[in-house]
Amino acid sequence: MAETIAVLSLKGGTGKTTAVRTLADVLRRIGLEVLVLDLDPQGNLSDYFDVPSDASPTMADVLAGDAKLKDAVHGDGVVPATPILAEAERSLSGKMGRELVLRKALKGARKSYEVILIDCPPALGLLTINGLVAADWALISSEAQYFAMQGVEGALEVVGQAKEYYNDDLEWLGVVLNIADLRTTHSREALASLKEHFGDKVFETVIRSSIAYAESAERAISILDHRPDLGADYLALADEVLDRVGLDHARAQLKPMLAAAG
Repeated sequence: MAETIAVLSLKGGTGKTTAVRTLADVLRRIGLEVLVLDLDPQGNLSDYFDVPSDASPTMADVLAGDAKLKDAVHGDGVVPATPILAEAERSLSGKMGRELVLRKALKGARKSYEVILIDCPPALGLLTINGLVAADWALISSEAQYFAMQGVEGALEVVGQAKEYYNDDLEWLGVVLNIADLRTTHSREALASLKEHFGDKVFETVIRSSIAYAESAERAISILDHRPDLGADYLALADEVLDRVGLDHARAQLKPMLAAAG
């Protein structure tokens, strides 16, 4: 069964979508079968993977019950989103079992993939709850800003509610500090504050800030190829993620890439 990881942040601009895109790329390069779900109506993750804007069916069709999830997989293994997904979320609000729709849709796919990554929207709503209820793990992305801790605490509250009411198996994987420049006092203080409050739940890997991420997204090129020096951050993060979810065989496959990155 696939290890299913929901990646979330309750505010935009934390590097969440870039994290999903690049982790998927790393895991695929070491031979894992990876499925990526775009649950954000903005569809930025779908753009990252260069999924055509008119691709059909999409995540909205899956949640509406108009398509099987396997039929909505495009390209290298992406279930894309479009702004129509916001309408699908509103339609879900009147349904019984609305929090469980994605979990049920994923049942078959979990047998076909080794890892499933879910890019949740930066808001508390039915889409985020569906992502968490469908997942084994919750990974929180935090920007290196003054209110980082409050953002993580808010996200943790949502994770706790999903676990208590809908998904006993959901566990908090940890929090990664994104878009950080540890040369600045501000970023160092944000990291120190997170470690003080959340201890070893804070990933050792810190994702550095760079305009190169926007450039790679615009060109639909992985940061691993566009700027391998920055991509090394994600190799290290992937290693930590694989360790925490218990995919030791995959960690062994990642070692040559880590060694090459220095």
